[in-house]
Amino acid sequence: MLFDTHAHYDSASFDSDRKEILQNLPAQGVQLVVNPGCERVSNAAVLALSNEYSYVYAAVGWHPEEWESWDALSLAEIEEMARQPKVVAIGEIGLDYYWDKEHKELQKEMLHAQLKLAMKLKLPVIIHDREAHEDCLNAVSCYPGLRGVFHCYSGSAEMAQILLKDGWYLGFDGPVTYKNNKKAAEVLAVTPLDRILLETDSPYMTPVPRRGQRNDSTMIPYIAAKIAEIKGLSTEEVLQAGLENGKRIFGISK
Repeated sequence: MLFDTHAHYDSASFDSDRKEILQNLPAQGVQLVVNPGCERVSNAAVLALSNEYSYVYAAVGWHPEEWESWDALSLAEIEEMARQPKVVAIGEIGLDYYWDKEHKELQKEMLHAQLKLAMKLKLPVIIHDREAHEDCLNAVSCYPGLRGVFHCYSGSAEMAQILLKDGWYLGFDGPVTYKNNKKAAEVLAVTPLDRILLETDSPYMTPVPRRGQRNDSTMIPYIAAKIAEIKGLSTEEVLQAGLENGKRIFGISK
């Protein structure tokens, strides 16, 4: 059975067939999905989806790219939503210096506020880290005992070792299958099987051989197969580990 620990089914890319896709996931082997929110509207949407489908869980948070909509009410809204039973994490939160280099301090303020909230609520976090590796590492290091996943991990093997030592999980998505992604093999070499999470980031980052198409949770096996190839394991071993690891970090007993 498959666990997609990061998918965005609230995305407009699924507006035409969202219900059909989600209803069909169990028949296609997808047992669990975590759908993170990114701001006020998407947080409400992921909560609604989690309440509609028993196998879909939500994370709520404010994505760094959404800094313009962050206001005095945002943190309280996240806390209220995070107390609902189908919410398993604070996320997607983090730092993104690829799209925005002008509001780094505001991004950091948003991130620290949400990390403190996660500590208060005893929830794991889903970290978005794009071209902000050092600052993301420094931020999470301020909160001993904080745990979660670095989504679509893109840092170095050296940074991975620091995170792994501190109890973090690393998420692997479609880019692990891309021909020019040599860094993924270096990171996977130092990452034990029990710290790997399988993600699609649907509808984005579709894995080879379906690259160019819209992504969805049924493509998890392509990611698992590439990880298995790199680590000298069977695809089934990686899929099973991905399921168990996801349930462990997100506290899902189903």
